Amino acid sequence: MTDTEEMETVESFAARARTWLAAHMPRAADGVGGYNPVQRSDEDELAHIGRCRELQRMLFDGGFAGICVPRAYGGQGLTADHQAAFNREIRGYEYPSDTQIPTFTPCMAVILEFGTEEQKARHVPPILKGETFWMQFLSEPSGGSDVAGALTTAVRDGEEWVVNGSKIWTTGAWWADWGLCLVRTNWDVPKHRGLTVFMLEIHQPGIEIHRIEMLNGSREFCQEFITDVRVPDSQRIGEEGQGWTVGTRWMYHERTISGGSPYVTSPAGRPAVALDPGGGAIALIRLARKRGRLGDPRVRELIGESHALSLVGNALVGHIAEQIRSGATSEQAAAISRLWFGTSAVRNSTISFELSGAAAVAWSEEEADDFGRKGTRYLMRQTSCIAGGTTEMARNAISERVLGMPRERRVDKDIPFRDVPRGASSR
Repeated sequence: MTDTEEMETVESFAARARTWLAAHMPRAADGVGGYNPVQRSDEDELAHIGRCRELQRMLFDGGFAGICVPRAYGGQGLTADHQAAFNREIRGYEYPSDTQIPTFTPCMAVILEFGTEEQKARHVPPILKGETFWMQFLSEPSGGSDVAGALTTAVRDGEEWVVNGSKIWTTGAWWADWGLCLVRTNWDVPKHRGLTVFMLEIHQPGIEIHRIEMLNGSREFCQEFITDVRVPDSQRIGEEGQGWTVGTRWMYHERTISGGSPYVTSPAGRPAVALDPGGGAIALIRLARKRGRLGDPRVRELIGESHALSLVGNALVGHIAEQIRSGATSEQAAAISRLWFGTSAVRNSTISFELSGAAAVAWSEEEADDFGRKGTRYLMRQTSCIAGGTTEMARNAISERVLGMPRERRVDKDIPFRDVPRGASSR
């Protein structure tokens, strides 16, 4: 906002959003808007991504994209309270679900925090308009949750860097446009001090994308093989060798995908990443009714438990987000939301499976949408404790950085990374 311009009140903004949504945004059918890649063919997936681009552009043209993003980069320059109000108003409407994660957070959030003025001016407006989708090139085949142990290497050659290595578990890399890529630029210092972050155009010579088929048939995850890719130094995010400083904030923003990010447009009460978009008390009541089990006290108890998890989760995420914004607690407290989201998602998938009974194990073609999905989600339930940073890492962050408990001993703390022992497959 300018010095002389008064910021619109949250109440006025919410009323304006309510009117605009009713006039311009289509109502959502049951299940529309959530991320559910298992049931989509490649053609349907591309159509869905195209629809997300259209919806994001509608929000941008209507003045409701990037609500907390500075106006200089195409946003609205408002507050997290304005974004929260919009998230309440957009319930029941279609929204660009796949635009939000990881494009808006953590990727755009990292660019806004560490990018140069030129980088922000170039990349943020296309994100807000739905023109570019971003992914995280973070995990590696040899690294597990040890992000700082990156082996993908960038070697400087004048005003360019030559990148070689591999990244993995990149959701949607086959259709995305850009990625944030953490690489090693110095092997002669301890591992946390030799990292740098670059912006990387995904579809270019030297990047080979392999899609990974999961247990449930989904091929959303990809592995990228990067060979002699030349990246201009102008695409570096942050200082050379300061990738862990950027990465720490990157992972903070990644944890906010469970809720609380000021950059994400998602209906209030729904996590930014919904692993079970068919969940919720109403959906479970319908499920129990179709199975003829609604009168069973145990079934009612399970539905009540799921509803309680939803209520507690919404209150928890809102409380933690407010505590972080006010400075009352460390930003590392976002790990609490991450832990809750992972464990409660597992429980909700289990409840849906139990309510479905044998129909979730063997189903007819007519039952596939109602019960088959519950079975496949049950098989994949543990992914909610892995994606977006494992719940084990969240527990570590909570114990060490929120509660102040003693940190784990590290044997590689002061050793040049090239001298750290690694298995043969990592060399």
